[in-house]
Amino acid sequence: MDTELMNLKNRRVVVIGGGVAGSLLAKSLQFHADVTLLDPKEYFEIPWASLRAMVEPSFAERSVINHRDYLTNGRIITSRAINVTDKEVLTAEGRALVYDYLVIATGHLYSVPRTRTERLSQYETENEKIRSAGSILIIGGGPTGVELTGEIAVDFPEKEVTLVHNGSRLMQFIGPKASNKTLDWLRSKRVEVKLEQSVNLNSVSDGSRTYQTSAGETIEADCHFLCTGSPLGSAWLKETFLKDKLDIHGRLMVDKNLRVKDHSNIFAIGDITDIPEIKQGYLAQKHAEVVATNLKLLMGGGKESKMATYEPQSMKAIVSVSLGRREAVAQLPFTTTIGHIPGMIKSRDLFVGKTRKRIGLDPHIVHE
Repeated sequence: MDTELMNLKNRRVVVIGGGVAGSLLAKSLQFHADVTLLDPKEYFEIPWASLRAMVEPSFAERSVINHRDYLTNGRIITSRAINVTDKEVLTAEGRALVYDYLVIATGHLYSVPRTRTERLSQYETENEKIRSAGSILIIGGGPTGVELTGEIAVDFPEKEVTLVHNGSRLMQFIGPKASNKTLDWLRSKRVEVKLEQSVNLNSVSDGSRTYQTSAGETIEADCHFLCTGSPLGSAWLKETFLKDKLDIHGRLMVDKNLRVKDHSNIFAIGDITDIPEIKQGYLAQKHAEVVATNLKLLMGGGKESKMATYEPQSMKAIVSVSLGRREAVAQLPFTTTIGHIPGMIKSRDLFVGKTRKRIGLDPHIVHE
């Protein structure tokens, strides 16, 4: 029994990406294998809490978590991957990480600081930017732009907020009813919403308060926040032996067990996958749970036929978008609702306590 356990723990698992999927997976495997987490930053951040942290910086004390706080028995390398072969991962510093199993969880690319301290300071800076502005421009009407607009409109109702979106309706990944209810809610909070327009920030000079839209309209704002989509974190794979496993959108093609196509020991989880479903954090966590189960099975000598499978979530699954501290819009299988009732589920704590508990941390206390 002891020998079998030792063999299991000697299996080398490299996880690339310390986001919501990669962090949970590394945590789940840390006492079952020799785990290495490769991430350019020293911390994991609960992504759906980041917009609340901009209006309430102290909120980030619980949502920005050093990897070492939950990964107590794994190796953490603060760097990025630049190449991968069938045996090892090469880091930006020229380090070669040999693996028996590889999990790619690089999600989307975001420009964030390296350390937790710097990230918390960044939230303070963004909060001061909001507080000192009389008028604010939000560019992008996807879930990020809508949630940030909602946070500002609720916490700072005296500010003039304008939201510009290039689509015909807000949050086009959900149904028209939810989009329309959200639009009405924002307008009830005195937010000016301009649809089917864009803003070219390259034409805005430093210190300028004047922005031009694609429709020729002029917007005066003290500051702006860009909330358009971020690129996938897969560009580095295009020059590797996995380049043929990327689809036309740059996503890794995976099978029902979340293995990269034609590779028995390489998995992919989170936004980087080609799974046809809405890309949301709670689904990325489900990916991590399936792969953790499969890796434990394989490392223990189990049969591949016994591996867990992942069922893509219906595009009509429950989708909830926060609108400030107490309200939300929720698209359910048979109805769409907005207000305090869906807000009670998500908006107050944004599942931060639940997520901290899931990775083995106290829901309330900050561990430095």
